Amino acid sequence: METYKRDIFQKLMSRLAEPRRFIQVLAGPRQVGKTTLTQQILPLFPGRAHYVSADELTLDAPTWLLQQWDVARQMAATNTQDTVLIVDEIQRIADWSRLVKLLWDEDSRRGSTLKVVILGSAPLLLQQGLTESLMGRFEVIHATHWSFREMREAFDWDLPHYIYFGGYPGAVDFVNDIDRWVKYVRESLIEPTLAYDILLMVRIDKPALLRRLFQVGCHYSGKILSYQKMLGQLQDAGNTTTLSHYLRLLNQVNMLCGLEKYAGQEVRKRGSSPKFQVYNNTLLSVQNNYSFSEVTQNPAYWGQWVESAVGGHLINQAIGTSIQVYYWREGNAEVDFVLQKGDKVVALEVKSNVTEKISAMAAFNQAFKPYKLLQIGGQGMPLETFFTTAIEDLFI
Repeated sequence: METYKRDIFQKLMSRLAEPRRFIQVLAGPRQVGKTTLTQQILPLFPGRAHYVSADELTLDAPTWLLQQWDVARQMAATNTQDTVLIVDEIQRIADWSRLVKLLWDEDSRRGSTLKVVILGSAPLLLQQGLTESLMGRFEVIHATHWSFREMREAFDWDLPHYIYFGGYPGAVDFVNDIDRWVKYVRESLIEPTLAYDILLMVRIDKPALLRRLFQVGCHYSGKILSYQKMLGQLQDAGNTTTLSHYLRLLNQVNMLCGLEKYAGQEVRKRGSSPKFQVYNNTLLSVQNNYSFSEVTQNPAYWGQWVESAVGGHLINQAIGTSIQVYYWREGNAEVDFVLQKGDKVVALEVKSNVTEKISAMAAFNQAFKPYKLLQIGGQGMPLETFFTTAIEDLFI
């Protein structure tokens, strides 16, 4: 059977095979295959599996969850092998975390062997429920945006297509019709994330500013922009504190982040200029009006797209690890990305065979004595090798 997100699939199957009981939480942004991944488990799980989805529930959702949990309990009571209950779109159930805690604790007291997997498409709500009610009862498995390796294995994509179109599997069918592709991304990916995963979950005083910040941030992915310059671009009477807060929210839903400047052992200033970075290059391409051919044939555009794709690979790979991703710049000299894992630091410079920024590797090396200096592209590590390399392996 063909499986996607193979690493995550194997991790989830391995955890479900363990005798100890933890609620397994499959967390990640919209449209990265969380539901598809759990559907792959059903025919391969050695015991019995009960999959249900709270999507589009119109009845009493808490009562519905109680009923589904009882179905799974009965399956576990009459089965000599493990039984797993998989609940998709759980955030649609009011007060879901309190109810899951109640049912889970009841099973624990009774010595039940029922195992549970929950999925949700609202990261902020999911995180809130986990931290408020389910502490000590769950483990998180992060489903990130699709990597180049995953897109190549599933759809036979080459590197230029991945760098321009990004890693949303659901959008692949539309890449030959750019208008449909853009419409799909905006209506099925961007708008649900902004409208339901942020604006309905958190008090936002300036929703138009949040949306505009997202657009500007995607447009400038791979570039450093001060908060003051952002205010000029956004044409809004906001302030830097508001922008910083909105950028953190966009980061929490795995859409857009602002990388901080690396400062070594010095105290980092929150007010330092962020380097915009999309989690998926799809968002960079949709917010610009350049076609696939224009980007791949224009060295200046291609340089931004390549650097943005490198950054997206790094921040997705860093999720769930102890690795931190930064940038560094002094004057006109810039190190594109700085990785830190404990006391080890790796500096990365991205080359795309165009006129580059002034190299800062020598200055960075003298100032911080990093564990390793890496050039990506050009005469350094080939781009295809980099995009198929795990971030932990860059520290070897």
